[in-house]
Amino acid sequence: QVQLVESGGGLVQPGGSLRLSCAPSGSIFNIYDMGWYRQAPGKQRELVAVIRSGGTTNYADSVKGRFTISRDNAKNTVYLQMNSLKPEDTAVYYCNVGSLGMVYWGKGTLVTVSS
Repeated sequence: QVQLVESGGGLVQPGGSLRLSCAPSGSIFNIYDMGWYRQAPGKQRELVAVIRSGGTTNYADSVKGRFTISRDNAKNTVYLQMNSLKPEDTAVYYCNVGSLGMVYWGKGTLVTVSS
């Protein structure tokens, strides 16, 4: 069974940057949407950013201007560049990929923003 593997999380000071990556462990065909969600302690999982097959992107208002989502279709990989990080960005970040008839989730990578 194909799994999504996230990497790039960690501890960073406020104002710092991190880049998350997500790649499948095997082949996934006919991918359309690729995105990132996050879940902070005691809160519901929320959409951070999504990039569609045509390149259109959408962001949560809270990250607009600070985060950038991108994808490499040849590698079926999605990235999240996070700049100007704030303590309220602390959460487990999950990768999400949609293809024909299937939705895949990663196990999450922890991002902690703290001084």
